[in-house]
Amino acid sequence: MANTKGTLRTCEQGHSYYKSSDCPTCPVCEKERKPKEGFLSLLSGPARRALENQGITTLQLLSQYSEKEILKLHGIGPSAMPKLRQALEEEELSFKV
Repeated sequence: MANTKGTLRTCEQGHSYYKSSDCPTCPVCEKERKPKEGFLSLLSGPARRALENQGITTLQLLSQYSEKEILKLHGIGPSAMPKLRQALEEEELSFKV
């Protein structure tokens, strides 16, 4: 049933939610999955999933990529880059040149 909130959906875990886009991500499951600490906790869901889908789960792995490569990932936007740079700098790391 469609309304102003979107289409009512139910995820595999049984959570009901409305979604106006084709994105299959359940907001309840996504909130439960969000890390409580670490650099991934600083990012939006799409940015975090983009890195996780690429296998980038640590700052050491992130430092093996250039900023240009990271920006090409679907879900990474310009607002994520300052957070990622800061997290790398705090560990005395940087993006690959």
